[in-house]
Amino acid sequence: MKKIILFWIIAFIITASSAVFQRMTGPTYPLSGKIKFDGKEIKYKFMRSEETVRDCRVDIVVNDNSISGTLYWRKYKYDKEYNRVEMTGGDTLTAFLPKQPSAGKLEYYVELEKGSEIIDAPNDRAVVIRFKDVVPAWLLIPHVIFMFGAMLLSTRTGLEFFNREPDFIKLTSWTLGFLLIGGFILGPLVQLYAFGALWTGFPFGYDLTDNKTLIAALVWIFAWYKIKKSPNPKLWVLIAAIVMMIVFLIPHSVLGSELDYSKLENHK
Repeated sequence: MKKIILFWIIAFIITASSAVFQRMTGPTYPLSGKIKFDGKEIKYKFMRSEETVRDCRVDIVVNDNSISGTLYWRKYKYDKEYNRVEMTGGDTLTAFLPKQPSAGKLEYYVELEKGSEIIDAPNDRAVVIRFKDVVPAWLLIPHVIFMFGAMLLSTRTGLEFFNREPDFIKLTSWTLGFLLIGGFILGPLVQLYAFGALWTGFPFGYDLTDNKTLIAALVWIFAWYKIKKSPNPKLWVLIAAIVMMIVFLIPHSVLGSELDYSKLENHK
């Protein structure tokens, strides 16, 4: 009993840590950083995801009324020239990015100026933000719970490798159940609400989130088959759990839905 409890604790720690890592390294997590300007450090935090129902607010705290700021933005992979918006405020400079259709992306940066000194934030690249339609909480919350549960169960099932009398059938069935519901029922519905498409992975597209979910499911289905047919399926279950962990570490929304502005303009 103590070993089982320990396995669940380890599985939870691994799952929670990987979930935090995935979230913080993903392309929708706010981009934070700092720059040196006028002899002091200025921190920034720029959004990389916003809903289509509102403009995106861009703030940067400068704590200096003599510093002015300009927001530059353009449609990602479409506009050649940047649009220019003067930022307002004193200690905190503010401007807004115009809301975009679902899956529309903008790239932007802030230029700070004081006297003859000018610097960009970020100073190495523009920030890319993607807009999405509103996903209702009644759908999003169960999706997150089921995907987190699938990872938790997958890790816990993999730890049965170290159990003298492993219970692979029950744990694998629960893992597959959570993965199929979270990734292939709730997941596509979330994407439909957010970007107007149920599935954009193989064979219809290159969405890495969809494709990694598909890979995880296929590996676990194969492991379940080996449990039924093989006298010693421990290695296959461990491999499936490791693959699931690797898949789970891949940042969410990489190579996700992206609006083609040229088609939108032509349609109009």
